[in-house]
Amino acid sequence: MAPSVLIGAWVAAGLTLFMFSFLYKDNPFFRFGEHLYVGVSMGYTIVRIYYDVMVKSLYVPVAQEGKWWFLIAALLGLLILTRFIPKISWLSRISFAVIVGFGSGVAIPRIISSNILQQVQGTLKPILNSGQSPFGMAQFNALLILVGVITVLIYFFFSIEHKGPIKVAARIGIYFLMINFGAGFGYTVMARMSLLIGRFDDLILFASRDYGYASLVLLGLIAFGLFLWERRSIAISGPYQDPRATGNDTGDERPLR
Repeated sequence: MAPSVLIGAWVAAGLTLFMFSFLYKDNPFFRFGEHLYVGVSMGYTIVRIYYDVMVKSLYVPVAQEGKWWFLIAALLGLLILTRFIPKISWLSRISFAVIVGFGSGVAIPRIISSNILQQVQGTLKPILNSGQSPFGMAQFNALLILVGVITVLIYFFFSIEHKGPIKVAARIGIYFLMINFGAGFGYTVMARMSLLIGRFDDLILFASRDYGYASLVLLGLIAFGLFLWERRSIAISGPYQDPRATGNDTGDERPLR
């Protein structure tokens, strides 16, 4: 096995066990893994943003393709940083105005198209295309989706009082919403369980002889490290003693006469 693969297995197993050590309590191993994860994530994000924005979207078009007008966008981006200089912080308003105006002009039509028009089309198209075909599961699903969409919209329509048929439709919309929330929560739990199973699968794989029993060795070292850390914490803080046993009780208890 290549040394790089072996080292990667040991590092992956060690960091995974560091994070799982929080199941015992907050400890230096978990804090090290947490800080390393946040630091590496932020470093990777900053490098990717620099490469994707400063290099690919600014330097390459300007220096290699001659698109000098991209410097205008770069200038607007730099004006945002004037927020940190109180005397000229008003210049940042120009950039924010351009961002809000241009962003709204681009985003509003796309939102209307994707969140409204295409949703209406996706809801009605299966029913309209059913034609003369017999009523089956596909038509039932399309009809169920249509009822769910309409009743949920009625539930969020507060311009009229919810009573009579409107109240019944709103109540049905609540049921659809609760089913959706339940399904979404179940999907989230299953996704987290899938991640957990994946980490356990890797730990079992890294515990084999091919990887030098990485998971087992590191688990033993972490357990030994937690033992030493606990002993050091007890030595610093001192063992717990009952105040009543040492005569240092400061309570209001008085002896009975």
